[in-house]
Amino acid sequence: MSGAAPRHVAIVAGERSGDALGAELARALRRRLGEGVRFRGVAGPRMLAAGVETLFPMEDIAVMGVGPVIARLPTLLRRIRETADSLIADPPDLLVIVDSPDFTHRVARRLRAARPEVPIVDYVSPTVWAWRPGRAKAMRPYVDQILALLPFEPAAHERLGGPPCAYVGHPLIERLDELRPAPGERAPIGEGPARLLVLPGSRAGVAHRHMPLFGETLRRLADEGHAFEVTLPTTERLAPDILRMAADWPAPPKIVLGEAEKLAAFRAGQAALAASGTVTLELALAGVPTAAAYRLEWFAPLLEPFIRIEAPFILLPNLILGERAIPECVHRDATPVRLAAELSPLLRDSQERAEQVAALARLDAVMRLPDGETPSERAADVTLAAWNRARRPAG
Repeated sequence: MSGAAPRHVAIVAGERSGDALGAELARALRRRLGEGVRFRGVAGPRMLAAGVETLFPMEDIAVMGVGPVIARLPTLLRRIRETADSLIADPPDLLVIVDSPDFTHRVARRLRAARPEVPIVDYVSPTVWAWRPGRAKAMRPYVDQILALLPFEPAAHERLGGPPCAYVGHPLIERLDELRPAPGERAPIGEGPARLLVLPGSRAGVAHRHMPLFGETLRRLADEGHAFEVTLPTTERLAPDILRMAADWPAPPKIVLGEAEKLAAFRAGQAALAASGTVTLELALAGVPTAAAYRLEWFAPLLEPFIRIEAPFILLPNLILGERAIPECVHRDATPVRLAAELSPLLRDSQERAEQVAALARLDAVMRLPDGETPSERAADVTLAAWNRARRPAG
């Protein structure tokens, strides 16, 4: 490898959010390296639009949940082997793996064993701070740099003996103007029925576990005298099931589809009931007081003796702030009684609501990058610094 900058960069992603991160990183790297740089790897539509060649359609490996993974296991194993073999045969100057660790880390380990001179950057840290902390130290032999989306992750990797880790910013901090209401978009609470957002999850299994729970919670709130209008952002694929499961809710939900309508609903929303996930960070940055829940799969209690949860919270906003700003009800605690009690004060002008709004307002200071840098720009700079630092002599 010669020259002052990489000219052949491999980016391997495994699902939709990784495709979005990989696309913005490719664009930021191209701005720094010039049009002569070649990008290849495993790409979805956004990375393809950013000029990344793909070995196969990313949809081949973009599966979630135990059942679908088992069903597609032969394909997944074959695609891991094919991806690694391609990178070994035509080695890049730099490999960036993006999230989806069950796929991307297996590719990285194979490349490191065969081509130890290729620096490897991992964009999105595995949740070593939540469970299986030993993964941090296990990454050191094959990952030279981690690009973290969450500001507490570098300290977690340092504590756990993981690879060098730098906070590069969460992509949501580039979208604050889309998330936050303009004057007049969000009415003060108490002016008519509360505008309640209900978000049961964007994946079918998660949504199906939470819809009955959320429906019973709303019935309890209605019985207590609360008046609310429900807006439920979902996907076109899930909408028919959502409407069927919400048929007996006390307030029929207004279904909104697509990103633009979802963001408009966030700007108008006054409170939210949500399943745990990235959506809770979107709501927090939008300043929407929220109560959140997460019900696990039916077999999860059987695994409890073998799983040690390290994190004090499950919600991203709470982890970032280091406090239980948003009420979170997990598994056995995720009951209609408990959720209704947590959500009730958020539907009126209360001390609990004011305290949560004040806590969420502190997220900006914690997540902001210096000098107005965007996450993709910061990720590109840290990636190139890691490449210069980690280059190894071949052989």
